[in-house]
Amino acid sequence: MSRRMVWTIVGVVAIIGFVAFGAGAFKSNLTPYVSFQQARATKDAVQVAGKLVPGSDSFEEASSRLMFAIQDPHGDVLKVAYKGLKPGNFHEATQVVAIGRFHGGMLEAEKLLVKCPSKYQGVEEKEYRSSSS
Repeated sequence: MSRRMVWTIVGVVAIIGFVAFGAGAFKSNLTPYVSFQQARATKDAVQVAGKLVPGSDSFEEASSRLMFAIQDPHGDVLKVAYKGLKPGNFHEATQVVAIGRFHGGMLEAEKLLVKCPSKYQGVEEKEYRSSSS
């Protein structure tokens, strides 16, 4: 076998290895959206989304632990615990996405995504007409 052929084979094997490693790393970081029921039944990391239940949140400054509840469109409520800083726009949220594992009767969130209303929602549209009509 020629030297060129050996380097070509080594290069192809290296590229296949990098692609396989990248695909595996990508797949291991995917966390699917699931229902509250499915989140309670699995030990894997999942994403759940729901509307913040008004008045359900409490923040313990000493431990930096945020506790709150979210509600899905069917009325099911899920308790969530998050260790970290409370998002500044938390109370304005139209939806909260929690990423974590269900343990001890609640979702232990590793990440939170807070979806707030658009600054353009509820803005009145004014109609301007030409004065010549």
